[in-house]
Amino acid sequence: MMAITASEVAHVAGLAKLSFNETELEKFTGQMDEIIKMVQELSEVDTEGVPVTTHVTDAFNVMREDVAVKGLDRDLLMKNVPESQDGYIKVPAIIDESEEG
Repeated sequence: MMAITASEVAHVAGLAKLSFNETELEKFTGQMDEIIKMVQELSEVDTEGVPVTTHVTDAFNVMREDVAVKGLDRDLLMKNVPESQDGYIKVPAIIDESEEG
């Protein structure tokens, strides 16, 4: 007995804005049926007393500590800039707004 029908797969495909021909619909119905059967089989497994697994390794916080550090002095940085305006680095225009599209 199939856990899902072709009409159900077609309905879900429609909700996802997908369309399948008959061959694809038959193929995906079979694949979805197998996936649903596997999930149903897993739900029958006795997991009483099994601790919840949130990580598969025992690694903990392998990142460095997040410490704020002072950045470069703006005046020192701007000393090396060829051209600036209002405290920003001025660069040549890349997009010419006078041209269309």
